[in-house]
Amino acid sequence: MIISQTPLRISFAGGGSDIPAFYKKSPGAVVSTAINKYIYITVNKKFDNQIRASYTSTETVSHPDELKHELIRESLKLAGIYNGIEITSISDIPSGTGLGSSSTFTVGLINALNAYSGTYSSPRDLAENACNIEIIKCHKPIGKQDQYASAYGGLNFIEFNTSGEVNVTPIIIKPNKFETLEKNLLLMYTGITRSADTILSDQNKNVSKGDAAFSDLKQMVELAKELNKSLSAGDLNKFGEIMDENWNLKKKLTKQMSNPQIERWYELGKKNGALGGKILGAGGGGFLLFYAPASKHSKIIDALPKLAPTPFKFESNGSRIVYYKPR
Repeated sequence: MIISQTPLRISFAGGGSDIPAFYKKSPGAVVSTAINKYIYITVNKKFDNQIRASYTSTETVSHPDELKHELIRESLKLAGIYNGIEITSISDIPSGTGLGSSSTFTVGLINALNAYSGTYSSPRDLAENACNIEIIKCHKPIGKQDQYASAYGGLNFIEFNTSGEVNVTPIIIKPNKFETLEKNLLLMYTGITRSADTILSDQNKNVSKGDAAFSDLKQMVELAKELNKSLSAGDLNKFGEIMDENWNLKKKLTKQMSNPQIERWYELGKKNGALGGKILGAGGGGFLLFYAPASKHSKIIDALPKLAPTPFKFESNGSRIVYYKPR
């Protein structure tokens, strides 16, 4: 039996510049961190030659091509496993909430299947193989940041070059500043789940036109660079301001990014002490992240009783095998 543990992520600035429609024309950049919320994948030998995959549904088939779950299907084929295996998944957080769950699932699954086959996977291999499965094989309208964030772990400045190459640079902060940053972030669940594909498809279409949305993304890349420099210098003063500016630009990428209810929640957060924030992921729901002095958090929480505060910490580790029992 093999069990992999792979962290979900939150991003602060630059999200959206990791899609091919943008970075193939202009380099992208994102500041993001893995967090201590995980997806666990269990892989075990099955007593017969069938394949059993259990997620929100359960499938039992005789060949990967018969699987409806395309990420499991393509991951099995990549690993060269065609029968006699059982796969299950457990997540700390619901899917469709903006924490990169689809890519985290794929990275964790590839890691577990490779371990099952006796193969070591480097973070870069995990990320690139997950990108290939999701973007090339399954034609998902997504970018590359989630795969790299979950494979590498940690707080990073991630660059997306026009060649398609991705550079991951850890952001090193003094321990006291790191602790302050962590304490000042407030994650709140809106209770709204949504499919990211529809929102991202619309965003990709707008970016491909090359007009306003493309220009907005270029500004978001500059904000990611500015945030990276500020954090590396131990300066947290601009963190909320940069997040706020990034959110105002991000909303312009697609009309589906926000809605009147999200806008009311965001404004209430700012009125009660938040210096900035954003809806995570593709938008439209999921988690709302605020940056505010820790002393203001209780006031923000009281002002938003319909939202569920979700404590978290940064995670330094990427996807890893936490249990291994040879066949």
